[in-house]
Amino acid sequence: MNRDGFIDKAGMKRKYWILLVFCIGVLLLDQWTKSLVVRELPLYQRVEVIGGFFNLTHVRNTGGAFGIFGGEKGGLGSILFVGVSFLAIGAVVFLFLRIKESEKTLALSFSLILSGAVGNLIDRLRYGEVVDFLDFHLMAYHWPAFNIADTAICIGIGLMALELLKGDPKKSTK
Repeated sequence: MNRDGFIDKAGMKRKYWILLVFCIGVLLLDQWTKSLVVRELPLYQRVEVIGGFFNLTHVRNTGGAFGIFGGEKGGLGSILFVGVSFLAIGAVVFLFLRIKESEKTLALSFSLILSGAVGNLIDRLRYGEVVDFLDFHLMAYHWPAFNIADTAICIGIGLMALELLKGDPKKSTK
């Protein structure tokens, strides 16, 4: 909206272009990499990329982020995570529609979060679980395997946190 409270059509386009470009780009990259893993790397197989640091490992996640609340494939847990995914996607779209045109970083962060949520939801609907394959470790420390969608969500949340911590310079007290 402009100063008069009217919708600025040129500005609105920019916000929605950010959403469109990043959602499509991340979704295509996420689904393409997952399809490669499913097709080329048998479940639980590992390919060492950087010794002692990074592997490609085909695993499946029936739970939430980083396997939290994971269980057996199918059943009530799967239905719960599909429902939670739809709620999260709805909340992100609602919040995206409410941001100002000038809030480009928030538009980008919501776009990344939305694309990641949709990417993992596609897996849940297609396989009943999420395909993970990026496997990092350093000495005895091991990070749970994740995927491009998870990465987009984390980057989006990080950008949002930075933007919210930065605050609005117009509202700062003197």
